[in-house]
Amino acid sequence: MIKVIAFDADDTLWVNEPFFREAEEKFTEMLEDFMPQHSSLKELYHTEIENINIYGYGIKGFMLSMIETAIRVSEKNIPLTMIERIMDIGKEMMGKPVEMLPEVEQVLKELSSDYRLVMATKGDLVDQERKLKKSGLEAYFHHIEIMSEKRKQIS
Repeated sequence: MIKVIAFDADDTLWVNEPFFREAEEKFTEMLEDFMPQHSSLKELYHTEIENINIYGYGIKGFMLSMIETAIRVSEKNIPLTMIERIMDIGKEMMGKPVEMLPEVEQVLKELSSDYRLVMATKGDLVDQERKLKKSGLEAYFHHIEIMSEKRKQIS
């Protein structure tokens, strides 16, 4: 008998991925003087993959990866104003409203009367806590787990 249901957060409860795509577009447009957009996007993706073990997931790690990529593709000739703009892009992402996916609150409300609900998500602790608080969904969850990486538990 099922007693507990766990939910991921980003792009399950609320919109998240489009904010990263929007930031990538701004970033690649900024670097057009150094390389074509499709190439700088590939470079950013490569940097993010390399840095996941260092920074984990989330906006802060993404912002640091954008800065590292900009420094590398510009051969260390990136103007400081562009680094500041990259940091502004990250701050803008942090300020985005939490946009609930359709019917999420209704589903949680209905399920919470018969099941223990858990939010199990990965990412930056501060950012995930911020989104959860802004969402107003905290009360539906019996337990909230924000982890750096999801791993299969062997019991």
